[in-house]
Amino acid sequence: MASLFCTGGYSYSSGSSDGEDEDEGTEGYRKGGYHAARPGDRFAGGRFVAQRKLGWGNFSTVWLAYDTLHSVRTRLPPDSLLLFYYFCLLLFFLIDNSFFFPFACSLCNLVHLLSAIPVAFGYWRVRWRLFGSLLLRESETRFVALKIQKSARDYSHAALHEIELLSAVAQGDPTNSKCVLRLLDHFKHVGPNGHHVCLVTEFLGDSLLRLIRYNRNKSIGLSRVKEICRSLLVGLDYLHRELGIIHTDLKPENVLLVSTINPAKDPVRSGFTPILDRPVGSQYHGTVISFSEKMLKMRARRAVAKISQRRVSLGGFAAEFEKERNLDGISLKCKIVDFGNACWADQQLAGEIQTRQYRAPEVIIGSGYSCSADMWSFACIAFELATGDLLFAPKNCQGCSEDEDHLALMMETLGKMPRKIAISGTRSKDYFDRHGDLKRIRRLKFWPLDCVLAERYNFTEADAQGFADFLRPILDFKPENRPSAAQCLKHPWLN
Repeated sequence: MASLFCTGGYSYSSGSSDGEDEDEGTEGYRKGGYHAARPGDRFAGGRFVAQRKLGWGNFSTVWLAYDTLHSVRTRLPPDSLLLFYYFCLLLFFLIDNSFFFPFACSLCNLVHLLSAIPVAFGYWRVRWRLFGSLLLRESETRFVALKIQKSARDYSHAALHEIELLSAVAQGDPTNSKCVLRLLDHFKHVGPNGHHVCLVTEFLGDSLLRLIRYNRNKSIGLSRVKEICRSLLVGLDYLHRELGIIHTDLKPENVLLVSTINPAKDPVRSGFTPILDRPVGSQYHGTVISFSEKMLKMRARRAVAKISQRRVSLGGFAAEFEKERNLDGISLKCKIVDFGNACWADQQLAGEIQTRQYRAPEVIIGSGYSCSADMWSFACIAFELATGDLLFAPKNCQGCSEDEDHLALMMETLGKMPRKIAISGTRSKDYFDRHGDLKRIRRLKFWPLDCVLAERYNFTEADAQGFADFLRPILDFKPENRPSAAQCLKHPWLN
């Protein structure tokens, strides 16, 4: 799953997009490496119980876990004195209004009883409401995502940095409404491979990448794109403006729907019964399925993938005439996740950031970056959701590098990069001459964004123009000219 977790990220969802095709193997399970968890293993003094693996990355594995502390059935505390008083008051008044009660006469008893009725009614009304809310709580079980970091020092430091960022996110969002992953807990777990920093976050659904693939790499529809864009912009505005955090790796894999596409994969909606006891076997023997069985499954999946590719190469008739999937009923509320590479705006990371296809031009040429780099990635995601294709898919070509091809693709769609910007980076001389022209790619085929949408993806003229008007300012070569997330939220196309 190198492509999904190439930067050390991980998944908090129902399952990783590429994890079905590959596995992390066994080499990483050694001193300083992964912790060999399995279903039924308990963490944090028994509070969290591992259920199944959700995904893995270069830095960690992520498990679905059951939170026993927040999932235990809550019993109503008995108000023994008040309840016993009213019970006895009613019972013994009916039996003998001169017996038991310390009052002078039956009239007094009657007055006392009548005065107690409204009080008792109010009490039971409150108790019934409280009981009803507790019944709702009893029916809810909390499943969480448990990230278990590798135990080597560098990985532990990376996890502590992520905890710092996610703690700030959680502290500033007490209502959990900012469309960013919520950290619930963190602790250290001691295993045979060392001390592992563990993060506990809310359990979320599928990634946008899986949504795109579920829809067979076709447009999900502009109305749905707008809904997802709003959630992303709310999250980015919170990160950038209120917290001063740059995500640095925004892409469809790192945006998760709040719920799963398939209800059967949601442990709550599917009525999944939590595993509370460890299966029979050695504690650290690894996963229940043997490695040889995993290898067989991997080979079978690869064979199926090759057959699919052959079908496409032979004409792709099946893919061509496949109808779009029905996305009705799928909640599109989503959250930004994976802060393994995030940084404070005033404490930026050294080196290259962002995944290739979502990388901003200033990052490629080495002219520095800011929160606007996240906005560039956001625009690439919006285009991908609307069309099913990557906005920029660079590749190594004869006589030029992947970076040069990437810059050429940008200019073919967005126009020529201004000379002042082209020569401003520490790596500009690798790609541009002193005039601001690409050294090795001279002939560019310009195809403006609105024309791409209309001619290639059959958008109506109005839809193509409206969507292009929304994206074009965000894809400005000059980072300081790009609108902020808050400004994008006010754009007419979204409203």
